[in-house]
Amino acid sequence: MGQKGTNTVATKAAHQDLVRLIAEEMAFGVETAVECWMTQIEAALMDTRLTTLGRLNAVHEIVRNYKLLTGKVEFNQLRVD
Repeated sequence: MGQKGTNTVATKAAHQDLVRLIAEEMAFGVETAVECWMTQIEAALMDTRLTTLGRLNAVHEIVRNYKLLTGKVEFNQLRVD
């Protein structure tokens, strides 16, 4: 019976390691994507060749592309009090 208990503990530890690794990969992917979009937005806002309206339109285009890539139609609204 001791052998079965050891296998269960080892299996549980392996599953926990796998879940941790998957979570780390997902977090890295999210961080990379957010950094990419923030870099695009910052570049649009800092582009001195564009007018203020041009910068706003460039940011709007980045958001539109994000929505197309993710299939989102609209964002959840955040309340700011």
